[in-house]
Amino acid sequence: MPARKDSSGDSYNEWDDSRLLVPSSLELGAGAVDKYVISKQIRRMQEPRRLTNDDLDERRIIYPESPDRDLVNRFRNLRTKLLEISGGNNFTLVVTGAAEGAGSSFAALNLAAAFAFDQAKTALIIDCNLREPSLHTMLDMAPESGLTDFLDESDYDIGRIIYPTGIPRLRLIPAGSRRESPSEFFTSFRMKQFLQAVRRRYPDRFIILDTAPITETPDARILTELCDYSMLVVPHGKVTPAVIEQAAGAFNPDKFAGAIING
Repeated sequence: MPARKDSSGDSYNEWDDSRLLVPSSLELGAGAVDKYVISKQIRRMQEPRRLTNDDLDERRIIYPESPDRDLVNRFRNLRTKLLEISGGNNFTLVVTGAAEGAGSSFAALNLAAAFAFDQAKTALIIDCNLREPSLHTMLDMAPESGLTDFLDESDYDIGRIIYPTGIPRLRLIPAGSRRESPSEFFTSFRMKQFLQAVRRRYPDRFIILDTAPITETPDARILTELCDYSMLVVPHGKVTPAVIEQAAGAFNPDKFAGAIING
């Protein structure tokens, strides 16, 4: 793909950061990743567009200088707790709601933004809510392809589905153009391979999957088995304790990181 120019006149390649930051851990061997090289490559990640602070405020997306310090600190604290659970290692995390309208996309996006605060790390958010994808709308994007397109074609270039979000060091994989039978996509061996490869090849990238409510579809439960952790978003005052207990009980307890109240 030829280089383009951004608003400042600097050249960039739309898929510069979609190439592998480093060889996979399988190729290098355990512990052989050069952290210095990774951090230099992260700093060079191109941002063809940048959301302004006003854009972020309007979308209720956190950023380091946000005047909403309470919201920023809540997600920073959540990030810290997840890092404690993971021992500081990168991970894959499923975020799902206890009911429709719980705000799981809002929570997933802001948590990903919190991880991207760290200039030595990156975050990738994947829209796995194939029935009602919303992350591209929240980020004011019009993607041409996404996850289902990649999973549907064995020779599809992953670079075509990784999009800059306008937030430094945060990338989006949108849902994609094909959305029939979501569970079939998620139970495929290609989905398992995809998640393993993305995590191994980006050792300083935190990967967050936004899914449909766990009470509505089996998608979140299926994806949790492929990921390291899961987190439940509970809408304040909108569901009964029994519903919350049922939703939390649907997770593998060994992977359940906890629930957060939204509202």
